[in-house]
Amino acid sequence: MSAAGRLKDKIAVVTGAGSGIGRAIVERYYAEGAKVVVADISGKQDEVARALGDRALAVRADVTSSADIRAMFKATVDRFGGIDILCNNAGIDGEMHLIADFDEDAYDRVMAINLRGVFLGIKYAIPLMKQRGGGSIINIASTAGITATPGLGVYGATKAGVMQLSRSAAVEYAADKIRVNAICPAMIETPLVSNLLKSNPDDAARVLSMTPMGRVGQPSEVANVALFLASADSSYVTGVSLPVDGAYTVI
Repeated sequence: MSAAGRLKDKIAVVTGAGSGIGRAIVERYYAEGAKVVVADISGKQDEVARALGDRALAVRADVTSSADIRAMFKATVDRFGGIDILCNNAGIDGEMHLIADFDEDAYDRVMAINLRGVFLGIKYAIPLMKQRGGGSIINIASTAGITATPGLGVYGATKAGVMQLSRSAAVEYAADKIRVNAICPAMIETPLVSNLLKSNPDDAARVLSMTPMGRVGQPSEVANVALFLASADSSYVTGVSLPVDGAYTVI
């Protein structure tokens, strides 16, 4: 039986939706019948929304700005009438340094985008979801929040924080029928990662050697999980941090 239409008439907001995992998620939500808000700071959100069609709205949003997040949700309500699904996907890798060598301003930037951005999304989506009688929040974390890798301590700390925010919000708002889950991708073949792996073949070989499935993941494979967590198929799933990693975190 076809799974098409699992999000029919639902209203979804995806941040960082201009490229990579975020774009794959917003495209999948749209294909499953959702009205979608394509939020990004890059300008690519306009192109993505045009390519999708009339159920898509492009919004420029800096996720570190509470004013931008509030404006993003206002635009969502004004255009579509509410919000049922939020995918907090926007994030950056930041610089790769050992902790003692990490610049304080760079630390603040990674924390602001990766952790504050998720906090603000949750904070301002919750009241709107309560008005709708419930909803689903999906936060994109990382396997870096589960394992420890030299040079990724600050990035990993933000993603561990995303997982904890997700668990806490899941408990706090379960009675409001708002589910909150996190997805923890490992290495996914986005343009940024592809360029990184091509320029650092030794790192690519190391990652593959530590991944039992022997390959990097595809954005569509993360989008499939984001669809499951957004849909009624996961109606009794909340507070979960789900690795999408080819068993990378198992060994």
